[in-house]
Amino acid sequence: MSTPEPVSTPGPVSALGRSGVQVGALAFGAAAIGNLFSEVSDEQAHEAVTAAWRRGVRYFDTAPHYGLGLSERRLGAALREYPRAEYTVSTKVGRRLEPTRDGGDDLANGFAVPATHRRVWDFSADGVRRSLEASLERLGLDRVDVVYLHDPDDHADQAFHEGYPALEELRSQGVVGAIGAGMNQAGMLTRFVRDTDVDVVLCAGRYTLLDQDALTALLPAAEERGTSVVVGGAFNSGLLADPRPGATYNYAQAPDALLERALRLKSVADRHGTTLRAAALAFCAAPEAVASVLVGVRSAAEVHDCADQFAAPVPTAFWQELRDTGLLPADAPVPTEEPS
Repeated sequence: MSTPEPVSTPGPVSALGRSGVQVGALAFGAAAIGNLFSEVSDEQAHEAVTAAWRRGVRYFDTAPHYGLGLSERRLGAALREYPRAEYTVSTKVGRRLEPTRDGGDDLANGFAVPATHRRVWDFSADGVRRSLEASLERLGLDRVDVVYLHDPDDHADQAFHEGYPALEELRSQGVVGAIGAGMNQAGMLTRFVRDTDVDVVLCAGRYTLLDQDALTALLPAAEERGTSVVVGGAFNSGLLADPRPGATYNYAQAPDALLERALRLKSVADRHGTTLRAAALAFCAAPEAVASVLVGVRSAAEVHDCADQFAAPVPTAFWQELRDTGLLPADAPVPTEEPS
């Protein structure tokens, strides 16, 4: 008989803001099972979700943008095996999918899928509702727990004046439990925290061992307002997972200066008997306002590795050396206790 795979609870559970929506400290990012950059089979995607469940992950994030709906369909199919009350799902609005007969693939947008649909930016109230209805159909669910405004960088006026009020109304009606915005920048997310009543913001890539932009204003504002932060992009799209020539940073080849910095970080981690992956995850989880760290995975093996790294101890001396050598700002929060 085969040995059962390990089951673990990846850290504490937190409520998002003042909502009743609960998330675990480690979350499953489903962009990769939407064929981000390269194809993943239906079986591999299902195995990844199954592995996450076995490792205690109960928060799953997706979006229509990911594989033109493929991520939502695959995630929903895999989660059908589990009791709905036992997991949290978030999806996003702002890009509606419209059928097209143009043909070709979607690699220009980062996904190895046929271009059966085109994305239409739409943060209107009607667009928000239509997008959510379509997401529910693809997921095969009657509700999602969290809805984010997705990348409203160039659509701030409509997002704040039409999209956000629509989400607020959906929350007041009990259609969704928590609302927020998800972006690859900290500036506009800080505005959402300060000027609206969002429960949570998803900050991707702007709070990592290589980029602490969120430390300036976003994290202090979130802590002051009682708004939760979900941190995505802990590995900066690959550089902090495996720093080597050709590694990616923010979905493009990493500049030489950042590669050199990542290699220095890895050298310190090696010297202290830990891994750069474990340190990257622990760093993202450390701030008081952070409720969950969202990691994109495409296979069961990646899930198990992330869960193992998330639970691994990172020595206090590692953080001290980073500060002493200027590799980490002195005011950046670090874990106060090593995991047992």
